[in-house]
Amino acid sequence: MPNVLITGTSKGIGLAAEAELRARGCTVVGHSTHGGDGRIAADLSVPGAAEALWAAALEQLGGRVDVLVNNAGVFTDAPIDGDAEAFRAEWLRTMQINLFAAADLCRLALVHFRSRSGGGRLVNLGSRAAHRGDGPPNAHYAASKAAMTAMTKTYARAHAGQGILAFTVAPGFVMTGMAEEYLASRGGAGVLADIPLGRVAETDEVAKVIAFCALDAPPSMTGATIDINGASYVR
Repeated sequence: MPNVLITGTSKGIGLAAEAELRARGCTVVGHSTHGGDGRIAADLSVPGAAEALWAAALEQLGGRVDVLVNNAGVFTDAPIDGDAEAFRAEWLRTMQINLFAAADLCRLALVHFRSRSGGGRLVNLGSRAAHRGDGPPNAHYAASKAAMTAMTKTYARAHAGQGILAFTVAPGFVMTGMAEEYLASRGGAGVLADIPLGRVAETDEVAKVIAFCALDAPPSMTGATIDINGASYVR
């Protein structure tokens, strides 16, 4: 079974995906900012941390990574009527964690996959926000996820002939601490009214989609973005 590196596994979607992949027989290396519980510690807000994370994961996995799952991310406010320096700092921090660190890991994974036979898989966590936008204070989050989606499609097109597959999983609201905070601050009833399913997604639902992309999705699906948002946005 494949060796998997997945980022952001201390809680939420990442924790559920880590458990799902292990249950499917994968050897999984998880990651969190502070480590613990066997996870590699890496602060992805710091440039260069992704390279150290990759090296540590490669060592733990005996020199072979078959699947990279970029799940780590942050969701914060950057209101346009706030302080200009704070606004820019929040954009830069969000892009560093949500996009630049993921891009660094994708680069390392692609070089690794190309150096051996058998290819590999990239599974990147996008968002409904990449396609329909988000609240005004969260434009930086939507932009980071739109860029993640475009990057994934680009690598899918560039490397399919080498057996390297790339997928984006794009959730809407998911029942995590981050979403619960947002629902509470924005008025949960109004948000739920916009979801035809009548509820937000559960973390184990997203985990199953991640595992499908990591293990089962047929090669012809490479480049696909898989929505999981209760029909709150359909394309």
